[in-house]
Amino acid sequence: MKIGRLTISDRASAGLYADRSGPEIEAVLREVFGPEAQFVAALVPDEANLIAARLRELADTAGCDLIVTTGGTGIGPRDVTPEATRAVLERELPGFGEAMRLAALARVKTAILSRATAGTRGRTLIVNLPGKPTAVRECLETLAPAIREAVAHLRGEDPHAPAQTLTPV
Repeated sequence: MKIGRLTISDRASAGLYADRSGPEIEAVLREVFGPEAQFVAALVPDEANLIAARLRELADTAGCDLIVTTGGTGIGPRDVTPEATRAVLERELPGFGEAMRLAALARVKTAILSRATAGTRGRTLIVNLPGKPTAVRECLETLAPAIREAVAHLRGEDPHAPAQTLTPV
């Protein structure tokens, strides 16, 4: 299982503060997929063309099964992650964003302002997450079953087969 984690942040990419959300993605997904998961980490500023280029590289060149982004999903003028993601997707999966917003709404009344999306490019699942480490954990815990099943489908595996017949993900 190869996972790309892409942090989108002007300030973190400029070295003004440490990226905490990217490492949180890795920590949660290691809990979900186990220690065999391999990660490719990247950090870019809030620039749609740079985000889209890095998503293409992680999917098409690095061959990631899953790419998880963090940051740039709000309504600020520099929040362009959903647009950059849609530019590279072949199929959008709006249920991911809907599930994240619904799960967060009970705790954070402004969660409906998130524009996070998800979809597929070839055999890669791409998921946008908010930029806060606590939100990263909460969203990934909500999405983990759907992520696992989507990755299995994209790999051509039967996600409903007994666990011992599936390739480990």
